[in-house]
Amino acid sequence: MITSFYMENLPLEVIGNILSHLGSARDVVVASATCHKWKKSFKKHLHTLRFCSDDWSGYRDLTTRQLEIIITQTIFQTVGLQNLSINMDSVHEFSAAPVVAWLLYTRETLRRLSYNVRTLPSVNILEKCGRQKLEVLDLDHNAINGVEPSYQRFTSLRCLSLSHVSISALDLSLLLVACPKIETLIVDALEIVTSDSQASVELSSPTLRNLYAKALAVDKIILDADNLESLHLSELNLDLFELIGKGTLKHLKMDDVSITHLDIDESTEHLEVIDVSNFTILWPKFCQMISRSSKLRKLRLWGVIFDDEDEIMDSEAIAVCFPQLMHLSLSYDTRDGFLHNGLHGSLPLKNVTTLELGWTVISEHFGRWVFGMVDRCPNLQRLIIHGVLSEIKTREERKILGRFTSAIICLSRKYLHIGVHFEYD
Repeated sequence: MITSFYMENLPLEVIGNILSHLGSARDVVVASATCHKWKKSFKKHLHTLRFCSDDWSGYRDLTTRQLEIIITQTIFQTVGLQNLSINMDSVHEFSAAPVVAWLLYTRETLRRLSYNVRTLPSVNILEKCGRQKLEVLDLDHNAINGVEPSYQRFTSLRCLSLSHVSISALDLSLLLVACPKIETLIVDALEIVTSDSQASVELSSPTLRNLYAKALAVDKIILDADNLESLHLSELNLDLFELIGKGTLKHLKMDDVSITHLDIDESTEHLEVIDVSNFTILWPKFCQMISRSSKLRKLRLWGVIFDDEDEIMDSEAIAVCFPQLMHLSLSYDTRDGFLHNGLHGSLPLKNVTTLELGWTVISEHFGRWVFGMVDRCPNLQRLIIHGVLSEIKTREERKILGRFTSAIICLSRKYLHIGVHFEYD
């Protein structure tokens, strides 16, 4: 009774905020039916609506037409919607007319839009939302044709995410120009349309701070971004990646990437995090690039493929180049009996407090390598061992794992201040 009293006396704005935090549009509609006051708040003060097939399986049982009607009726009951998310699986394919109606009805107040529904015919969402107050735009499974920066201008947009979107290399470049305040760009599995036999993308933005590029079918990426702080490349096979900037890069992450020419020399001085996994490159060139990163605090080299079998990344070079390093992650590899990521040199890694070491193929040398690395870290607090148990198939490999486990137990007893953790796949 007391709870009911307080709920009844809540201001309409507070009720609208409560409804907006429920997430699912279905839950919002059900909750707003509680009483007249909540229904009134739904109409005047609701600022967030999310239609997502993962929130309620019943969406999949509806016909596309029924779903379009439900979304239309719900949206048209609101007057100040700021965040709209419509994400449906491939069961539904919307027609253009209702989608255009939703965008036109909400665009003057909308701040965030996430739209992931196949639409036929395709809707030019940029045209409907340009020159408005949109700050975040997330598009999936749509097409973008003919960007006009002078007209389709997003003066408030700070975050742009494009996934499974068909767009030309020129339009992608122009779209970035049309966003004068953009800080974050996410491009994932784009269908890049180019007129050249060698696909290349040129992007330029003085405000861009974060770039995530994944699974792009291009040969070259040239990025001109003076204020870039975070660069994440994933599942790319490039002839060239060039970063033109003023040395503001702090975080560099690359996974499942092969690059023939990586040109980021002038942007590595202030790097604090380098996270590289399943990476193929000419190692001396990359090593020379990152060796300037004297402010580095975290270094992860995992599954790095050396083009020359005589190349190694040793802890001596790590100690010299990265005096402020606190978190070190290295994977162990053997080729023809040669140990990579070796223990050459004698300089200690004084500031390393967290050490992650792992294998893909276990061998007797792995234990010796682990103990040697621990000895090189006098202030170590945490040791994490990664391994792939599915690759341990023979009886001899099981014996090696058993001996290694016993040795690690002895090591933890010797170094009581070190927390030892195992993370096996």
